[in-house]
Amino acid sequence: MKKSTLIGALLIIGFLAIGAMGWVKSLTPYVSIAEAKKSPTTVQAKGALLKDTISFDKEGALNFYIRDDSTGERLKVAYDGAKPGNLEQASHVVAVGTYHDGAFRADRLIVKCPSKYQGTTSGGN
Repeated sequence: MKKSTLIGALLIIGFLAIGAMGWVKSLTPYVSIAEAKKSPTTVQAKGALLKDTISFDKEGALNFYIRDDSTGERLKVAYDGAKPGNLEQASHVVAVGTYHDGAFRADRLIVKCPSKYQGTTSGGN
């Protein structure tokens, strides 16, 4: 095998390995609220939005609680980004981040709103 072919093959393998490691790092598992409180890594926690808990702290961070539908356990979520426009209409929120200092520090929020088509029936003639 030529030296240039070998170097090219090693470069391709190296780039594939770097890409694979980046892809694996980007995977963020869904966990329960109890697991989110224990996880040292970034996770996704989903829960029912407790709308009456939505507030802003003195630093301007958005704070609210979500509740696990199956266990009823609550999780305080703190988010420094812009408040999603449809937060008040949300039924559930997926918070992506890590838990520390008594709150789940979200880097990203995914708002789950009820479908506008939910409960409609088609009226055929």
